[in-house]
Amino acid sequence: MKLGGKLYEECPDHESWIAAMRRHGYSAAYCPITADADDSVVLAYERAAASAGFVIAEVGVWNNPLSRDEATRQTAIEHCKRQLDLADRLGARCAVNIAGSRGEKWDGPGPDDLTPEAFDMIVELVRNVIDSVKPTRTYYALETMPWMYPNSAEDYTRLIKAIDRKQFAVHFDPVNLICSPERYFRNGELIGDFIAKLGPHIRSCHAKDVLLHPNFLVHLDEVRPGTGTLDFRTLLREIAKLDPDTPLMMEHMKSEEEYSLAAEYIRSVAGEVGVKFG
Repeated sequence: MKLGGKLYEECPDHESWIAAMRRHGYSAAYCPITADADDSVVLAYERAAASAGFVIAEVGVWNNPLSRDEATRQTAIEHCKRQLDLADRLGARCAVNIAGSRGEKWDGPGPDDLTPEAFDMIVELVRNVIDSVKPTRTYYALETMPWMYPNSAEDYTRLIKAIDRKQFAVHFDPVNLICSPERYFRNGELIGDFIAKLGPHIRSCHAKDVLLHPNFLVHLDEVRPGTGTLDFRTLLREIAKLDPDTPLMMEHMKSEEEYSLAAEYIRSVAGEVGVKFG
């Protein structure tokens, strides 16, 4: 297993990037370059990562290819393709996006997002992206989300079968699956079940934490690892059973200090359960 997180310092070239990764003790990275990078630059980063024993976990897409606005939708789809192509050029483990929303907010809930029609649109979209790019070294993945597909192991299994493309894979964010008190209080079971069903397909994972407040109605907050109730012991033990290059990427911390505290907590739990980071 590899641990990574956001870098705050400027890294103008692959050498400074590698140095920054080492300072933080990371062995997995978010994509450090953009899709317009020259082939020589892409190759330099790929070789530097391989030489250091690092993996480039994911190339982010982060847009709404299901937007009701046709111009926004088409622009988003083209960006999906560019980012998947970058991931393939770079040898990243995946390009990742959310499925998209038919609602007003690109990553928010909409009344039509968990419907058969939305499911079919996602299948068509992912096939289009993969068939257009034809990646050979990477995968297109959808981040698990609380209010859109895929929001369960069962939904992800259905998508894999329906999309029917070898280069479609799984991106696992356990906190994003916790959208009810049942899932919150039994999140260790949720994690174990998800990885048991989809482990061989998982290309990258996100690490954060979750906290249920006593507010009325149900109110869940994303928080820094170690300040919520996510079962990190189960998470780390289960991920350790997968491909040893599987990355666990910390995200959404507000400062470099928070990333350091999160990494310290995750490493301490890993030590308790006998899990080592590569």
